[in-house]
Amino acid sequence: MNPVQTTIASTRSASLATNKLIRNTYILLSMTLLFSAAVAATALTLRLPAPGFLLTLVGFFGLFFLTAKLRDSSWGLAAVFALTGFMGYTLGPIVGHYLHLPNGGQVVMMAMAATGVTFLALSAYALTTRKDFSFMGGALFAGLIVAILMSLGAWLFEIPAMALAVSAMMVLLMAGYILFDTSRMVHGGETNYIMATIGLYVSIYNLFLSLLQLLGVFGGDD
Repeated sequence: MNPVQTTIASTRSASLATNKLIRNTYILLSMTLLFSAAVAATALTLRLPAPGFLLTLVGFFGLFFLTAKLRDSSWGLAAVFALTGFMGYTLGPIVGHYLHLPNGGQVVMMAMAATGVTFLALSAYALTTRKDFSFMGGALFAGLIVAILMSLGAWLFEIPAMALAVSAMMVLLMAGYILFDTSRMVHGGETNYIMATIGLYVSIYNLFLSLLQLLGVFGGDD
């Protein structure tokens, strides 16, 4: 095989691997979103208590690191559903709170619709244009650290205005992460579909929560 044929074969193989990664990621992402929604609906129906801010952080990071450790084994799939199921459970009481507000149902539906449209639009843009958004990584990470610290401050000192500012920041950051994570799949920055799924799921989860809080405030929430 001459060098030209070798290059063509290598390019074709890389393209097939990328397409497989993207396909597996979106299939798993769809399954985890449905599972997470089912767990959230169950928690809402049974009126299960919210786990609390600290327990949510511990549960999320614990299950996240477990998933990362098991990502190359079949147990990684179980860890993914454990993580997304836990996050779905945390959504139940939150959504229940908003549903009891005036126009709460409309606020929840608007947040869901806005999240879906934003995700589909940004993912489609990154996939079709195939632009490399890896340059955003450092800025996104720094912004996320600031948002987490501000969130802790808003929780400890009970500052609603700071919490609202964090929500606005998170909307922008999660939009950026959707572009960043999708781009990494296209350009080989992420080759494991389990980790790619987790990255996109976390962005969707945080985007929905942030939009819910913002819409809740402007829709009459305190």
